[in-house]
Amino acid sequence: MTTLYTTTVTNTGGRSGEVFTEDKSFHLQVAAPGSKNTDATNPEQLFAAGYSACFNSALEVVMRKQKIKSASTVKGTVNLLKDESDGGFKISVELEVEIADLDQAQTQELANIAHTVCPYSKATSGNIDVTIKAI
Repeated sequence: MTTLYTTTVTNTGGRSGEVFTEDKSFHLQVAAPGSKNTDATNPEQLFAAGYSACFNSALEVVMRKQKIKSASTVKGTVNLLKDESDGGFKISVELEVEIADLDQAQTQELANIAHTVCPYSKATSGNIDVTIKAI
């Protein structure tokens, strides 16, 4: 495979720290969900941001190949869950997809195709529950 892009982000302090790139072009404070630190994000928000952006880009590729010129929006929701099987934690994802000027059935069809193209979808396949819902 040909590498198209590489990035590195460092975390210090886990859920009570920070994440940053070496050049500091990306730098955020991190706190656990429900923290009083309203200036901080958490790993679940970061995952939701990355997955929704990546999925929407994959959707745009699918739409472009089918010569569909409409605006799309992807809302990503990440759930932090108690993993009863081992007493730990796991996540699930819900992606709500909207495409202007298309009905729900057409949107769902395109979203299903995008799910086979998106790198995040490929990485999570068989690992976490992902629900794709056209709205």
